[in-house]
Amino acid sequence: MAHALITGATAGIGNAFTRLLAEKKYDLVLVARDLSRMEEQAADYRAKYGVQVEILQADLSKVDELAKVEARLHELIKPIDVLINNAGFGLNKAFSSSKVEDEQQLLDVLVTAPMRLTHAALPQMHARKSGTVINVSSVAGWIAGGTYSAAKSYVTVFSESLNTELRNSGVNVLALCPGFTHTEFHQRGQMKMGGLPTFMWLDADRVVTDAWAAAQKGEAICIPGGQYKVLSWIARKAPRGLVRRIGMGVRVRQRR
Repeated sequence: MAHALITGATAGIGNAFTRLLAEKKYDLVLVARDLSRMEEQAADYRAKYGVQVEILQADLSKVDELAKVEARLHELIKPIDVLINNAGFGLNKAFSSSKVEDEQQLLDVLVTAPMRLTHAALPQMHARKSGTVINVSSVAGWIAGGTYSAAKSYVTVFSESLNTELRNSGVNVLALCPGFTHTEFHQRGQMKMGGLPTFMWLDADRVVTDAWAAAQKGEAICIPGGQYKVLSWIARKAPRGLVRRIGMGVRVRQRR
């Protein structure tokens, strides 16, 4: 039986990935901070899909807890075939007024954790000539929207580089770059999203279905939704001064 490890597994895109992979009969390793929620979901997946589910409670901003997840990826017994680096959060403050401890935590979870977990997973995948890594990035990586955008830019370029490095190896690495998606992300970050048009929202299940299909084709980047394909193209081609103004304008509106 193949195994999949998903970080940030209890909500939003991470939870949608767990359902998709359970439907495909992958045994699961769920990684999140909320133990009771993981236990509830694990019981549901075992009963509904007949898969095995392991639980790893971990705060990926803490070095010792991140190391626990790395250790699981190094295990030779029940090796991980699919890694989904999804855990993340956003800050609803300007960098100049935020706490440096919060900024460091964001960097640890959005950048350090996916880098280290991918590094831990790749040796076995490469040896087996088979494996999939999906790093959940964002279209925000192409705009200037604070340190969240900067972190997601790293994730996208990191994934693109690995996709090229591992081409023809049997290991697929994909950057998933969604736009605004119906999850708990914005609520947890206390971001104001009421003014966003309905057509700009994506469905999490559709996002992960598109990402999985793209990863199996060996693609480097998946941008779900035609509206975000267009906006991403504009963000990459438009004058950077304009992109910066628009990006920061979005962030200011979210903080109001």
